[in-house]
Amino acid sequence: MTPEETTVVLGIPIPSRSPIFLSAVALHVLVGLVCVVTGAIAMLSPKRRGRHPTFGTIYYWGLVFVFVSATGLSAVRWAEDYHLFILGLLAFIAASLGRAARRRRWRGWVRLHITGMGLSYILLLTAFYVDNGRSLPLWKELPAIAYWLLPAATGLPLIIRALLRHPLARRCAHRLVLGAVIAGIGVSTPMRCESIM
Repeated sequence: MTPEETTVVLGIPIPSRSPIFLSAVALHVLVGLVCVVTGAIAMLSPKRRGRHPTFGTIYYWGLVFVFVSATGLSAVRWAEDYHLFILGLLAFIAASLGRAARRRRWRGWVRLHITGMGLSYILLLTAFYVDNGRSLPLWKELPAIAYWLLPAATGLPLIIRALLRHPLARRCAHRLVLGAVIAGIGVSTPMRCESIM
């Protein structure tokens, strides 16, 4: 990538001077920022009607757009950016499974919803840092592997914490542990998680 083929915005090099490509990147970044903000609001909101599902829905459809735009942007520079397509695809799949589990009330939907949506957020941030970390203050001092690992190292414990603290997921986990203990001593029990979810 030569300086003649690069546009620098806020210290981040964009490998093109094409107004169409730059416009696509700008829209992709804008909707990505909407995802980061709405995803955080949904995660931090009380889990009831209102703010959580509203911002969760905005997050999901924003992520769909980010995945579609990332697919197009990756296709233009496949050799350099195919990994961003893969991260986007995984984020889209995780969010779609998390959303479907909640909407269709699958068995264990609470755990599936928390895990799917949480993983999609981690993958969204991972793609951002992998693509831009070398141009960001503080992040540029880190080894490249950190761009891949730090979002998960931060996010996975938060997902586990949510799984252990959410009332429905916690109640289910206690029943499963109790069921395993009872089964371990040879007593049959009909306790099943789906009956409370």
